[in-house]
Amino acid sequence: MSNRLLDTWHRMQRWPAGGWLFSRAVCFKAPYFATIAPRITVLEPGRCEATIRHRRKVTNHLGTVHAIALCNLAELVAGVMTDASVPASMRWIPRGMTVEYLKKAVGSIHATATPEGALVEAGEGYALPVAVEARDPAGEVVFRARVMMWISPKPARSPATERR
Repeated sequence: MSNRLLDTWHRMQRWPAGGWLFSRAVCFKAPYFATIAPRITVLEPGRCEATIRHRRKVTNHLGTVHAIALCNLAELVAGVMTDASVPASMRWIPRGMTVEYLKKAVGSIHATATPEGALVEAGEGYALPVAVEARDPAGEVVFRARVMMWISPKPARSPATERR
């Protein structure tokens, strides 16, 4: 099964700065993610990893990585992982997120998203929870999220749409 996003990821990994370029392309497609300047480091079916640097733009009044920057990172890795894993006949959208802030997030933060179930082709929509863990440079989990994705069949295309 071929996946456009995964194919693009693999192709760009052969280029100098390909990982950076891929991450920028994702942010171009979904501009809000650019606010955290993520760097996607791993992408495969059922797994996405990304890192954000601790810099002023993502810092709160306490000097730690802001809670919403962590939520943004969680939605990014969950969405990219889902897009790279979903069958071609299906589409997805996030429906909700629950989060746990476990300790102060200081330093570069590395997040990993994995599905809690199988991404399958189905005749009707279904909920798919995606687990996200974010770790600090010492490898300690500072944040956990569970992003609820709604997976549903793509609408049938009309013959007029097919010709475009």
